[in-house]
Amino acid sequence: MELPRIISADDHVIEAPDVWTSRLPSKFVDRAPRVKREKGVMNRAAGGWNPDPDAPGAKWADVWYYETMVFPLIRGYAHSGYESDDALNLITYDDILPSTWKRAERFVDMDKNHTDVSLCYPSITRFCGQIFLEQEDKELSLLCVQAFNDWMIDEWCGTERPARLIPLTMIPLWDAELASEEIRRCADKGSHAVMFSECPPYLNLPSIYSGWWDPMFRACDETDTVINIHVGSSSNLISTAPDAPPDMGLCLTYVNSLLSLTDWLYSGVFELFPSLRVALAESQAGWIPFAAQRVDNTWKKGNEKWTESVAKATRRATVLPSSQLDGHIFACIFDDLEGLRNRDLIGMKHLLFETDFPHADSTFPHSLKTAEELVTMAGLNEQETYQFLRGNAIDLFKLDKYFGIDH
Repeated sequence: MELPRIISADDHVIEAPDVWTSRLPSKFVDRAPRVKREKGVMNRAAGGWNPDPDAPGAKWADVWYYETMVFPLIRGYAHSGYESDDALNLITYDDILPSTWKRAERFVDMDKNHTDVSLCYPSITRFCGQIFLEQEDKELSLLCVQAFNDWMIDEWCGTERPARLIPLTMIPLWDAELASEEIRRCADKGSHAVMFSECPPYLNLPSIYSGWWDPMFRACDETDTVINIHVGSSSNLISTAPDAPPDMGLCLTYVNSLLSLTDWLYSGVFELFPSLRVALAESQAGWIPFAAQRVDNTWKKGNEKWTESVAKATRRATVLPSSQLDGHIFACIFDDLEGLRNRDLIGMKHLLFETDFPHADSTFPHSLKTAEELVTMAGLNEQETYQFLRGNAIDLFKLDKYFGIDH
């Protein structure tokens, strides 16, 4: 069959060098996130950047500075276009595909990759804007979050309809009320998706059991805003040993999504906010049937045997947790054949395709070939293929309602 043009539920944009310096009040420009081109080396043992042009092996790099953060641009954030390279190699904006950070060029590469529409997570700010949580001056942090959102909505995604780029709202993670206000502000500007952490306590923030996030969840519920949770958005990735191969760590990224799914099902949040929808990015899906079964089994045992533990819970599901999967949890796949083979257990409408451009896991520029292989090997029929590659994303993000993208 002829495959429909892809709607990718997880891609990335490298923030342009002037996102903040061109938008913040002049008094903040020298402290805002900004780029300097320097020659130096990464002192990996010390965990830092050494801007020393005379150091052995010194290379040019575009380095992001923001308060206490020093972040050289590295290959791992813009791997597409390179067959093989160390993810920690230093680079400049001149070294990466222009489509990683330039809008017009992005459309060209999307067309090459059979991709019609793309939802993009940030890069330098990390996957839910953690860098602004980490700095002390929260007045500046809030201005930076708002500036990013204005750039994302107005400049990167634009106002053309039908849209080709779908905005993702960043929130001030340190204040749930401010987060609620920013979600509503951005929804008024046309953004109905927000990035969030897979495990807030890893960021020293309250859990979703606590009730602390309820203003944010209520804002999402009332503005048709989808919560998007990318692996690594807790600034923590699972590994087994310091000397384990790097690709083994990459293999285990889905475990973060498993932890997040368990929290969402156990917490009973969907009982309180019945319209809330959560998309797990780069999660894969083959593990979901077992995870849901295990959550149900332990939840039942807790009800029957561990009454003291249940009584102490801040918040806990009052209905069978797996019953809350339907219409609430969505998973993004880039090469997960088992997830598609188990579509009847997961629910076909909950599976979305992603190209993960421009990361090392990306199927760019061969996403059409990858999609053809996946749908063929999983035995998807024409309707299921359409759902997976396009239709489910339209329904989840209501792209027909908000962005002029019809079925």
